[in-house]
Amino acid sequence: MESSTPSRGDSERACTPPVAGARMRRTDPLTLLTAEFDGVHDVWRSASGAVCVAGPEAARDVLGNRAATVAETSDFYRTRRGVFGPRDAQVQIARSARALLRRHLDLRRPDLPRLVADRLVPTSAWPDAGNLLVFQHLRDVLLCRDAPDELHAVVGEIVARAVLAGARARHSAPSRLIFRRRAQRTLLAEITARRAALRRVRPSGQQAETRDLLDAVLVGSGPTADPRDLVEVYLSFLFATAGSIGFALGWSVYLSGMHPNSPVVEPSWTVREALRLWPVAWLFGRTPSRVHDLGGTTVTPRDQLAVCTYLVHRHPAHWERPDEFVPERWADPAADPAFLPFGHGPHSCAGATVAMRLLEDLVHVITRDWHLSVDPVGDGPHVGPSLAPPRFTAVLSARADRP
Repeated sequence: MESSTPSRGDSERACTPPVAGARMRRTDPLTLLTAEFDGVHDVWRSASGAVCVAGPEAARDVLGNRAATVAETSDFYRTRRGVFGPRDAQVQIARSARALLRRHLDLRRPDLPRLVADRLVPTSAWPDAGNLLVFQHLRDVLLCRDAPDELHAVVGEIVARAVLAGARARHSAPSRLIFRRRAQRTLLAEITARRAALRRVRPSGQQAETRDLLDAVLVGSGPTADPRDLVEVYLSFLFATAGSIGFALGWSVYLSGMHPNSPVVEPSWTVREALRLWPVAWLFGRTPSRVHDLGGTTVTPRDQLAVCTYLVHRHPAHWERPDEFVPERWADPAADPAFLPFGHGPHSCAGATVAMRLLEDLVHVITRDWHLSVDPVGDGPHVGPSLAPPRFTAVLSARADRP
């Protein structure tokens, strides 16, 4: 990276892909914000027009909204028509979804070694391999087995066409529009059918069964929620699981494979260090609700705040060797580290603990049972709403002492 950021040694260039690759434009937002950050000023007015936040204290102030200085919003429940609500419905949906995912992970944890062996051995192409592996493992909780075959096919196609890194660019705009309309019709039909079934259950006093995440959305949202909003909330779950968790797994595998001589560490250290260096959710937008001072910069309701966790996680005042892959640092982490991979405050990711558990379990299986090597193919991360790994090939060979 150029500019006034702290210089990086050869070890950094060997462990993390450059943000400014040959195929990435100079106006890429991650490249721009990184070039502007001087390691001293935690808040500044970016050339992009936004007020960028890179200091952990200022980031917590904004995301946690401690002094009620920003307009409350949600990073997960946004729809094309605004923010899905009320807040009680958001909480109920999140609670049901967490319980459902925990039960699924408890039940299916023994399946992970076979899943890794079937899908990743001997070679696999990433980051798609990570997305598809997570989708396969969570498929039954995303959509129950007795859902219509057409709906199962549509959900699989959504992953292929909209979740995988760079997938959207592989389809024309008219093709995407036609498919989007078909997917929405199919999901709306299923929501209508399930809502009718719920109406039959409620008068009898029976407890509605939560079979999958679509049920969690329906039951938690209440009988008057707009079905179009429920489609988008359900799709958010799909993108968060197959997309975000898959990309986070990809970064963990990539960094582990690029450091074959590193000491053996706890899987949780690897996952946390990968999320520190390359947070999948790397940019959070907020709007000030009133004029106030933020880290020495006066902001107004006309401003857009951009909390960049990528920069928070590499802040030189809060991390030693901030740009290097050092998972051992998590053996004795700081009490309150500059670490916000799932956001912060009341609107942080409701499934953070579940996601971390799955990531740690998968990294444990991969590094315990297999020798891992990585062959980089891409020249930089995929920068979009999520920060996805570059393309690489992972090679797994069996350890002689594996269980």
